[in-house]
Amino acid sequence: MSVEDYADIDQVLSALRHGRTCLLLNEHSAGGMTGFVVVSAEHCEADHIAFMARQARGLVCLAMTRARCAELDLPLMVEGDESLSPFTLSIEATTGIDTGISAADRARTVRVAVDPSSRPADLVQPGHIFPIAAAPGGVLTRTGPAEAAIDLATLAGLSPAAVFTEVLDGKGAVADAPFLTEFAVRHELLVGRVSDLVTYRLANQKTVTVQRQGILESRFGRFEMRAYQDATHGRVHLALSKGVIDAASPTLVRVHVTAVLRDLIGTSLDGMASWSLDASLRAIAEANAGVLVLLSKPESPEDLMHDIDRLLGDTEVDQSSAAEGYNEIGLGAQILRDLGVGQIQLLASPTKYNALAGFGLEVVEFISPGGPEHN
Repeated sequence: MSVEDYADIDQVLSALRHGRTCLLLNEHSAGGMTGFVVVSAEHCEADHIAFMARQARGLVCLAMTRARCAELDLPLMVEGDESLSPFTLSIEATTGIDTGISAADRARTVRVAVDPSSRPADLVQPGHIFPIAAAPGGVLTRTGPAEAAIDLATLAGLSPAAVFTEVLDGKGAVADAPFLTEFAVRHELLVGRVSDLVTYRLANQKTVTVQRQGILESRFGRFEMRAYQDATHGRVHLALSKGVIDAASPTLVRVHVTAVLRDLIGTSLDGMASWSLDASLRAIAEANAGVLVLLSKPESPEDLMHDIDRLLGDTEVDQSSAAEGYNEIGLGAQILRDLGVGQIQLLASPTKYNALAGFGLEVVEFISPGGPEHN
């Protein structure tokens, strides 16, 4: 699919205002992509649900804000960190439906859920619609389908809710680029990109701002320090940089999420080697130009106990948290963009990061804890 085949975001917004279904592509740093079809929740009818179920074949989900989920008293399907498991319990409209699984019944459930006058008693659980509590900040925080769907509905001037499903191929696997191209042509769908949505939002809005800056002396030398605060949670994140940052030249980068056991004690899970904070700072100090972004993510007592259990071998290592984190790049990406970074030599194991192009970033090399690996 060539660049000319992609609709700009204004075209996608216009289509959603008129109740049309659109295909959104989420490109990742390894060159591939996934796709999902989306329609605004307030325009959702039985034929939209039928198309998603029969043609796209994925799980039909309803993206809503966390505030709306709280208003409807919808608990998370799995208690704990919302960023790792944002599904709430599935829902059904209390009245006006039959078995709940038909396209007409599911469309009614969607309409009830997004009706401002609806209350928790108007829905029952479990059901056949699967709500997702999207991350605050939308694609500027997390480049997932739920966040993109809500951003599009909101920018279109509609209720901040949307119905979407990922596109699967004929064998039930996540559809690849050739299949998505054929799928869009066959069903005459307008095709947009999540990366373009990121760029569109960044042109008018940021969710992180610089609050402090200056020179910081460390055991690895001097770094320029900037303290950023995010608007969604109010957390403060640090960026330590060295050398002249040039978007056209590779910059050594580490985006590091704070973790007590790893950062203070130096522990690591078997088979999950990662860059420690000290090793990252040392590598950046020795580079011509580098940036370490330290993202603040408070650990709950439950999070810490879970990590302790994993280190003691009392529970299996859960790979889902790492997989989910691939989408959650928005904060670090905004900070890197603000610092002028373009091409990235990333201190991390090879990973697929979604929609980086929308932030003006490109990973040109992964450097694993054990040595360099090219993407």
